[in-house]
Amino acid sequence: MLVIHHPDQALHDPEQVFRTGRFVDQPDRAERYRIFLDTVRQDRHEIVEAPLNRAGAVTEVHDPAYVEFLRTVHARWAANPGYGPVVIPNVHPTHRMHRKPTELLGELGWYSNSTSCPITAGTWPAIFASTQVAVHGADRLASAAAPVYAMCRPPGHHAYPDLMTGVCYLNNAAIAAQQLTRRFGKVAIVDIDVHHCNGTQFIFWERPDVLVCSIHVDPRLSAPYYAGHADETGEGAGTGLNFNQPLPWATPDPLWIEAVDAAIGRVRGFAPGALVVSLGFDAGEHDPVATFKITDAGFAEAGRRLAAVALPTLLVQEGGYLSPSLGGYLRSFLRAFEHQAI
Repeated sequence: MLVIHHPDQALHDPEQVFRTGRFVDQPDRAERYRIFLDTVRQDRHEIVEAPLNRAGAVTEVHDPAYVEFLRTVHARWAANPGYGPVVIPNVHPTHRMHRKPTELLGELGWYSNSTSCPITAGTWPAIFASTQVAVHGADRLASAAAPVYAMCRPPGHHAYPDLMTGVCYLNNAAIAAQQLTRRFGKVAIVDIDVHHCNGTQFIFWERPDVLVCSIHVDPRLSAPYYAGHADETGEGAGTGLNFNQPLPWATPDPLWIEAVDAAIGRVRGFAPGALVVSLGFDAGEHDPVATFKITDAGFAEAGRRLAAVALPTLLVQEGGYLSPSLGGYLRSFLRAFEHQAI
């Protein structure tokens, strides 16, 4: 399989995030990138480095002012000698607050709804490179129609057009899907990350050309909390084109695979020209988020079934955090996907 990456993706590497009233280890470390890259190298996939030349693709999905904020915020922060080494917001607007301020701390809170998106000097080049990996993956898929793995990191499916959240800054899968609509017309997204793709859902909520299917932990129990319920089905031209399957804590392989099959059924009914899989491994039984109980065999079965849809498919890496099993989850999925696709 063709694998797209860029070394700048490892430049974002904050050690901690502030959660539950304390600083805890950051789950999205740069080591994830190296584990994924080592895994695909060991399995002798074709690996190419994405060019960093498609900034315009980002602003087709994201607010240009937000993108410029991400590009410049660390330098603005560092110009304040009394501020700490990592950019983290301490205020946030609520649904009763509707005006974006221009002062740095206020603007930072406007563009972030949590403390889970710390920004360092390496964050902008890493998240921009991650978007370019997705864009180049879409370009290669459009030109060859053979499956492509966009090894994106940091992940992106929680990011809204002008909001960072859930360790996501820019929405790689949505940016790629937008590009693919030009070549294939209709595009389906199937998100198997353990958390709901709230940003992706929002971006395509009223779109008739993109189907969004998400399989995730019940948002009443876990982040992102405020989206992901089964009755969220889209509006306007996108009515019926958002399909959420919230599942209980500790979901095992059989129930999860049933949900994958249900999503595939929706994809077949939509009849898209291409498929984007938001590929999260944080549903794994050994992942540190400890939410679902999906095994290597479960990921392999999902890979087989998604490949059997027989559409031009772009795999976009989402979650899946540091554990001795992380590389194995990727290997299980890719090997099964490739074997089925032959």
